[in-house]
Amino acid sequence: MKTKVLICGATGFIGRNLTEQLSRRADLEIHAVRFQRPQYHCPNVIWHHADLRKPEDIERVIKGVDVIIQAAATTSGSKDIVTRPYIHVTDNAVMNSLLFRAAFEHQVKHVVFFSCTVMYQSSETALKESDFDANKPLHPRYFGVGNTKLYIEKMCEFYAGISDMKFTAIRHSNIYGAHDKFDLERSHVFGATITKVMTAKDKITVWGTGEEERDLLYADDLVSFVELAMTKQPEKYRLYNCGLGQAIPIRQLVQKIVAHSGKALTIEHDLSQPTIKTSLFLDCSLAKQELGWEPRVDLDEGIKRTLAWWQENVGKKEVEAA
Repeated sequence: MKTKVLICGATGFIGRNLTEQLSRRADLEIHAVRFQRPQYHCPNVIWHHADLRKPEDIERVIKGVDVIIQAAATTSGSKDIVTRPYIHVTDNAVMNSLLFRAAFEHQVKHVVFFSCTVMYQSSETALKESDFDANKPLHPRYFGVGNTKLYIEKMCEFYAGISDMKFTAIRHSNIYGAHDKFDLERSHVFGATITKVMTAKDKITVWGTGEEERDLLYADDLVSFVELAMTKQPEKYRLYNCGLGQAIPIRQLVQKIVAHSGKALTIEHDLSQPTIKTSLFLDCSLAKQELGWEPRVDLDEGIKRTLAWWQENVGKKEVEAA
């Protein structure tokens, strides 16, 4: 009998990668939830339209589900984090509170939740899950979204503690790859840089000195992480780091993307923009020890794959529309 998996947020970046890849497995029955975006063609997927802020919609899609992969969220880029931080707080707290309660009431076997790393302090060494210090204040820019993620992680732990359900909370680093947001208003640094490079004529401008260091993980490696957690997680509740485990300065990331694009571009730095020298990368030894997970796609290979996907799916459309 197939395991019935409900993927919430199936039209988003992470959700779409999960839906397309898990739908190829013969042992899974994939149910995909969408809200505002239209559904796309994907064989072996059963689609549902639902607003996860409404209890009645959750009740309609959750019946008979074995596993919930919760990739639905109100998300956007750094601009909204600064100018409209409230949009990352209220809706996400509401939808996860309702979804977890319904999962408990319907005795769902396993819930996977995507957290993030904004609660971690900048560090020159790889951070373990236990390195988060609740006594230290979060960066003011991430106060709302960071504390919301921490609240939802605690809800995972709470429901696992009062039931036989398994909950997995994943603090993943910056994810990139196919289906990312590549528009400059909403995308994160990787997607925005891909778009800037591929649409530039002769130069690309980097804000500040580009000293900020980030941990970047290819989307396929996150999908494999979820698959392993679904079968190998030893305890009812686990909080896992999930990243490449290496930090790269933004200026080097830009250099790599330009090099792999094959374009002859000049890289300029706009030093009128602020530079905040931060470093964040993850120690994922717990996931390796318990799940046998390690990233398989290095950054150079991931950049090549993403550029090829962009050319095929974004670049061609822009040429056709011109």
